[in-house]
Amino acid sequence: MKKPYAQPTRCPLCSGKLIVTQVTCEECGSSIQGQFLPNRFSQLDSEQLQFLEVFLRNRGMLAGVERELGISYPTARNKLDALLLALGLTPATAQDLNGHLAEQRREILDLLEQGHITAEEAARKLRALR
Repeated sequence: MKKPYAQPTRCPLCSGKLIVTQVTCEECGSSIQGQFLPNRFSQLDSEQLQFLEVFLRNRGMLAGVERELGISYPTARNKLDALLLALGLTPATAQDLNGHLAEQRREILDLLEQGHITAEEAARKLRALR
């Protein structure tokens, strides 16, 4: 059997999204027809797939992505944000992260107010949040 081509994701005529309508078993040749939803990763273009592979190989560390691809941190972060959007995911914003920190600060201060931790413990926990 010859090597298969990568699945096209866009129509060469109108650039519309393509849907899979037939799958075939490579062992016995049986075919199934219908309309099959693609997984979100099959919709990524080759550049996005390459970035995802580099990101995973570097265990999610953008510093490693920077080095491997020879790009700046802001470029790596922008590529990651674009990848998340292409996958239908929303990147966490600084506001989301700050909201999470504010919630953690509130919890620490509540523990202090209720007498469950000392002022020194609260100060140490608050410094650790930074």
